[in-house]
Amino acid sequence: MSFKGIYAALSGSMAQALKIDTIANNIANVNTTGFKKDQQTFGEYLTAIEKNPEVIQVPKISASMTSFYDNNGTDKSFVDSTGTYTNFEQGSLKRTDGKLDVALDGEGFFEIATANGVKLTRAGNFTIDNEGRLVTKDGHTVVVNADNQESAPQDAEEKRNSVAQFSGTAQAYISDAGEVFDGEKKLGKLSVVKLNNPEVLQKVGGSFYEYKSNMTPDVVQMKTPSLKQGYLETSNVNIVAEMTDMIMAQRVFEGTQKAIQAYDQMEDKAINQVGNTKG
Repeated sequence: MSFKGIYAALSGSMAQALKIDTIANNIANVNTTGFKKDQQTFGEYLTAIEKNPEVIQVPKISASMTSFYDNNGTDKSFVDSTGTYTNFEQGSLKRTDGKLDVALDGEGFFEIATANGVKLTRAGNFTIDNEGRLVTKDGHTVVVNADNQESAPQDAEEKRNSVAQFSGTAQAYISDAGEVFDGEKKLGKLSVVKLNNPEVLQKVGGSFYEYKSNMTPDVVQMKTPSLKQGYLETSNVNIVAEMTDMIMAQRVFEGTQKAIQAYDQMEDKAINQVGNTKG
């Protein structure tokens, strides 16, 4: 006797556990500057009964109780995790009055040069390091395009060297147009790019994104990005909605656990009671 339905319940349990982890991460980053919430997407594994007969690929083996061909694939059904989706909806803007704080009000990403290559971020809480360079809170170089550049640098090494060098901190500020100033001296303009296919991005920690290796990004340098100086973009996580989703996911998880227990008890009876019954 076989109770293959336990696999469907188990896959549902694993799917809800994954969803709970994702929601928990969203809640943990509710106060993270520029954070974009993630969502899990799931689908049902298509069994053979839902397909046309001509596309069914099953081996024609001798009939048996566990034969996949005997069941024509109808016993194969489970929840399939199709991936993680990042919601890039705009977060609200919070006023800070910081001279080096800047928020993207609309599309775009700041380019940041790190030791592991150029990354993208929505977090505009910049500062100046001990060497007088414009950097992120973690010390990574903010890419700034010089005015005398005919076009934005494309090479990673060139971008790493495209840095604003300040003589001090008192007169350093960034304008609403993304222009970086050291007093009256203009050092350049923040490098902001737009992706026509944002699905190529993946999170790599520290509010950074990078391009997926198996996809080609469609990147456009934004000449006039919509910025707000003295503001920061907050997380787009709605704490009430996330808590509601968390409660629902936990209830579904508990339901799948009960289903697993029920299948386990049925199989136990089939083995230890029905199997030992003498005719």
